[in-house]
Amino acid sequence: MGLAVTVLGCSGSYPGPGGACSGYLLDDGATRVWMDAGPGTLANLQRHITVDRLDAIVLSHEHPDHWTDIEGWSNVLRFVLHRTGFPVYAPAGLRRHTYGDTRPQMAWADVAGGDTVSVGTMAFTFSRTDHGPETLGMRVDAGGRSLGYSADTGPAWSLEALGTGIDLALCEATMSPEKEGTLQHLTARQAGASARAAGAGRLVLTHLWATLDPVQSGQDGAEAFGAPVEVAAVGARYEV
Repeated sequence: MGLAVTVLGCSGSYPGPGGACSGYLLDDGATRVWMDAGPGTLANLQRHITVDRLDAIVLSHEHPDHWTDIEGWSNVLRFVLHRTGFPVYAPAGLRRHTYGDTRPQMAWADVAGGDTVSVGTMAFTFSRTDHGPETLGMRVDAGGRSLGYSADTGPAWSLEALGTGIDLALCEATMSPEKEGTLQHLTARQAGASARAAGAGRLVLTHLWATLDPVQSGQDGAEAFGAPVEVAAVGARYEV
């Protein structure tokens, strides 16, 4: 197989009814990575793989809607898998926010913009986005395919920073059009424009506030992208 991404959560900033915050399962047939671990995503992860099959976690930044389920994962490692040294890649500032940061269950590796790391059979390249605190967009290359993930960002950063040849862009589209320019987040229109500038083959909008109409967001994104787009939903799987 090439590279597939399964949506574990896609709500922006807080979980919508029955939803979960940011989290995605990446699988290329040999390596399985949990990319961002927002509230609710650990429960959904177990709908797709057993806990013993996960190889690593990669986190984009320290805002709680992108990482807090690793606290539950620490208990999985400690009491179920009886494992130490599980690989976690994250910006340097994130670990200090965790409850169990002195436990041996996780082996933390700091990453920053410009870094490229190999996680099993996947290559992750990081780019600092327009979002505070330090937030890392990611390019994932595996199985001959390329995924671009915006994480959280404002419009001063673009998916173009992840390089050419992105087959599928997973881009935040947090805000309604009237909020454009008020926060370091994107609207669906801006997400579409960013993916188009990057020459992405396909676009999936994610990190929408629960108050948004996903149909309207999809239309706004498609108009700017110049082609149909998809709006992420929990459980959706995309072949990159």
